[in-house]
Order: sequence, then C-alpha cells, then structure tokens
Amino acid sequence: MQSTLFHRMAVGLTSLMISGLATASDWAERSDHNLRPGVTAVAQEVHGLHNTVLWIVSIIGLLVFGLILISVIRHRRSKHPTPATFHENIFLEVLWTIIPFIILIAMAVPATRVLIELDDTADSELTVKVTGYRWRWGYEYLTYQDDNDVGVSFISSLATPPEQYQNPVLSGGLFPYGTAKDRVGAPSQDKDHNYMLEVDNPLVIPSGQKVRFLVTSDDVIHSFWIPDFGGKKDAIPGFVNETWALVPEGQEGTYYGQCAELCGKNHAFMPIEVKVVSQSEFQEWLAQRKEEAAAAPDLTPFENLEAAMAAGEKVYASQCALCHGQNGEGGIGLPFAGDDFAIKPEHREEHIHVVLEGRNAMPAFKGQLTPKDIAAVITYERNAWGNDSGDLIQPEDVHEEE
Repeated sequence: MQSTLFHRMAVGLTSLMISGLATASDWAERSDHNLRPGVTAVAQEVHGLHNTVLWIVSIIGLLVFGLILISVIRHRRSKHPTPATFHENIFLEVLWTIIPFIILIAMAVPATRVLIELDDTADSELTVKVTGYRWRWGYEYLTYQDDNDVGVSFISSLATPPEQYQNPVLSGGLFPYGTAKDRVGAPSQDKDHNYMLEVDNPLVIPSGQKVRFLVTSDDVIHSFWIPDFGGKKDAIPGFVNETWALVPEGQEGTYYGQCAELCGKNHAFMPIEVKVVSQSEFQEWLAQRKEEAAAAPDLTPFENLEAAMAAGEKVYASQCALCHGQNGEGGIGLPFAGDDFAIKPEHREEHIHVVLEGRNAMPAFKGQLTPKDIAAVITYERNAWGNDSGDLIQPEDVHEEE
C-alpha cells in the first residue's frame, strides 16, 4: 500500500519537473512551469542553479514526506505499535545535523559564485543609466569604449494602444478609472504575443560587448528586470545599483522585461524592451542619436491648431493618459476635461511651467520631451474633450519658459 502511494508521488513530481524543464528548453519560448535558460551566460548559470536546487529540494521532500507517510501507516493505533528505543541516540542526532549542513554548503557554494558574478560589472564597454519613473523608464548613455561623454538620453513608454487594455468592467454603470463607457458591448481588440511589452523607444545595446547598467529612480522604488539577461536590480530614489549584461554575438534580437517591484497603480504599464544589434549597427545608431542630441531643439511653429492637436494627441496617449485618463477624466493626476486649469487663460503659463518642472507626484518633463512635444501636448489638453480654449502653444513659448 505505502510503496504504491510513494511510487505514485515520486512519478508525479518527477513528471512535473521534467515537463517544466522541457517547456523552458528554448530561451525564445515562454513557459508557465519553469524559468527559461536566457540568452546570456550568467542567465544560463542562474537557470542551471535553479534546476539543481529544484532537484535537491524535491528529493528531500520525497524522502521526508515518504518517511512521514510510512510512519503514519505502520504506526497507526490499530497496529498497536511498540515505541522505538533510540531516543537521544547521539549518533543519529549528529548524523541528521551533519547531513543538512553538507546539503546547505553544497547549495551555498555555487549560489554564492553566481551572486558574485551577477554583481561583477568590471571591464564593461558601455554604461547606461536607467531611471525609473511613474510609470516609464528613462535611459541615458554615459560612456562607450573611449567616449566618456556620450550624451544620448530618451524616455521609453508603453506602446500598447489603450483600446487593448482599457475595457469596461460592467455594462451596468460601474466604470472605474481606466475604462471607457463608449466601448461597452464593443468587441475587444486582439492582443498579440507581446501585449503590454512593446515600447515607443526601446533600449538599444550591442551584442558581444559587456553593458553596465546604473539603476536608480526618480520617485518610488521600481525594479529593472529582463529575464533573458539574468539580473534584477531595484531602482531606489537616492541610490544607484549596478547590474550588467553581455549578449553573445549571433543572438541579436528583441528582449522584453518589466518592472518587478509593485510601484503603484500603473505598475503593469512600464515594460522594458531591449533591442540587441551588431556592434557596427549600434555604432551607427549611436552616432545618429548623438547628432540629434547635439542639434538645437526644433522650434518650428505649428501651422495651425489642428496640426498641434494631432501631434499632441500622440504625446498625451503615451506620456499622460495613464495618470490623467484617456479622455482627460483624471485619476492619479488632475482631470483636464472641463477643468479651469486647462481652460482659463490665466492658467496658461502655469500649465506650461507644471509640465516642464513637475509638481507633487508628477515628474518634470523638460528633460523627457522636446519643446515641440510639450507645446503640442499642452495645446491638446487645453482644446480636447470639449475644453475649446483656443490656445495654441508654440515650441518657442515652451523654450522661453525653460
């Protein structure tokens, strides 16, 4: 009886473990059962360590619960068991103290080696500062090879259309923030394989070169995590943590990650997208971004209100809608639809100043958006959703305020 039950337990657990390993055998395949090996050497070491410890603890679990089951069956009351006489047996007590100690040491040594390797950012050729914002990521390229002042930076925001993730909860009148009344009963849009993972400005790094990430935050605690790279680091305001990645040549492609720290209401809306390209392609991309960064800001005025509104709608959807609502209804941020702040002329300059410098929980956008983008989005906020203030903010107005 007990041998059959023990056998079934062993077979079941072993099958589950093998299925988990099999479904995660390819780094490009996502698994619901296990980690996948990843693309970097250190990620594969983490995966191997994980599987090794999984086997160890599974065997221990089978032994312990098997012995408990055998003891329960053999020493049940109906059997009238005779109590054992080896109580306070020094040999046994020393044995079951030494064996766990040896097992722990056997797991601790490789784990310590991997942890040390995860923090070894020496000899990196590219340094990127990663800053977490509510709820997007900022990237600043600091050094590359012999260039100690790269001067390229940008903000990376969620690119998934709001129609895919903003769905009415109930058709009976309950519409929490982030839903849309006008889509009640409408079919939901199809969600692709990379739903909620793609961004407007992905991080670009070269293959075959070690990349060092300096991770910090501008507001609350976030966590920078790309599973295929093997490292995870908290982004903490006032602190700078380090991690690194070295993607082998020949493994160019797009890799996704997410904020792994519960950072607030829109925690799920700040994914990470990394494009790994060849070194020659990366150098071309970096040279182009450096030229753009060195050029004077585009202060070309908008031809008319309609042109500014069209540009502002795109900026608002990617940068502002998560906090202020897709239709300006407000949420974490103040509402714009019908609000005096976005309508009355006396608040026009204040509106520009707040977007540039930030206020309370709202970050400063002067380092994240161009004057033209800021002018466009303020124009949109002051004229969309029936506001109709007629205000046309030009890039020069924003540049003067800076």
